[in-house]
Amino acid sequence: MGSSSELFKVKTLAEAIDSLKPYVLSFYQRVEKVSLADSLGRIVAQDIPATCALPHFRKSTMDGMAVRAADTFGASESMPALVQCHGEVRMGVAPLEPLGKGAGILMPTGGMLPEGADAVVMVEHLEHFGEELYGVTKAVAPGENLIDIGEDLTKGEIIFPQFTRIRAQEMGLLASQGLSHVPVLPRFRVGILSTGDEIIPPEQEPVPGQSRDINGYTLLGQALASGADARHYGIVKDDLEELRSVLLTMLEENDIVLLSGGSSVGSRDLSAQLIGELGEPGLLFHGLALRPGKPTIGGVVDGKLIFGLPGHPASAMVVFDTIVRPWLDATVVHSKVDPLPKGTLTQNLHSGSGREEFVRVRLIADGDDWQVEPIRGKSGLIRTMVLADALVHISLDTEGIEAGKEVFFRLLR
Repeated sequence: MGSSSELFKVKTLAEAIDSLKPYVLSFYQRVEKVSLADSLGRIVAQDIPATCALPHFRKSTMDGMAVRAADTFGASESMPALVQCHGEVRMGVAPLEPLGKGAGILMPTGGMLPEGADAVVMVEHLEHFGEELYGVTKAVAPGENLIDIGEDLTKGEIIFPQFTRIRAQEMGLLASQGLSHVPVLPRFRVGILSTGDEIIPPEQEPVPGQSRDINGYTLLGQALASGADARHYGIVKDDLEELRSVLLTMLEENDIVLLSGGSSVGSRDLSAQLIGELGEPGLLFHGLALRPGKPTIGGVVDGKLIFGLPGHPASAMVVFDTIVRPWLDATVVHSKVDPLPKGTLTQNLHSGSGREEFVRVRLIADGDDWQVEPIRGKSGLIRTMVLADALVHISLDTEGIEAGKEVFFRLLR
């Protein structure tokens, strides 16, 4: 464990993540194979190359007639180019004969062009003169109205770099490559524990001084929405030995442990003490230069991440989004950054707190733009998060943002 002077120095988000990273990089070397049908939302564990060209045959993008483009040059409505039709291509069947000069073959959309054909005339530009004779009323260029072999993909090229999240379109591309099973990162196992003498389960009626467990469920929802295999372990009072016993079980069963609550100095010290005692390297930071979320603590116990999150609901949710979620979506180990949407700020935002700040905002549609309206309220109020659509980040070196300025926002999923 680091010296006390290092330990109690409040860290920035980037410093906190960097202090944890060396101990848990092995998370991202694990691989499991899942069926294509179960791959939605999973994260690719290694680069995936194309197994074949796509398409693997030259196909039409229109109903019409496959031709040699040179045979249509100069064609017009007043003087159509004459083409002899050699039948029709059927879907799923490869044409057997090459296309000779002055010949054509009728094509459905998606049909395979015969050898020798290098363009497709749209059906609207064909005139049937009887029997096999057709007139082309508009010339086509080579490559027009078709997709060539390998135009979408060439065999061997990387279709998904490591750490790509699989969406519906990725599932389709995997199917096109005959990949019925996909190498992905295992789902992170996340254990959530609510702590505090004052916390009671939702089904109980609180007496004055007691609070129902909000954070256990907001954090469970956030973890599940981030693709984790998450479990809520219930509530533990501020008792060192009971907390130690439950934490040992959670550390054995999970990759990441979240302690919710512990906002009071005493209970936070219990969590910090245990993180320091249960394994190496122990507690790595005690406080974040973050608003809301300053009381956050974190460390690593024998290769497992453990965080003590603030008791205030909005603070806990913001901390999850900024320091827990990046491990679950692998953004801590790859540089791909999804572009953030932006909108126009409706009110001045003041900061200058010496901390990074994440401001809850509501989004109001304004034509093709968004109006970004800050939601005022203390971090202990869960409804401020319910009303919020997104977070706006104010960096450490920014004192504020004026109304009317464009700001980037991150949607709350």
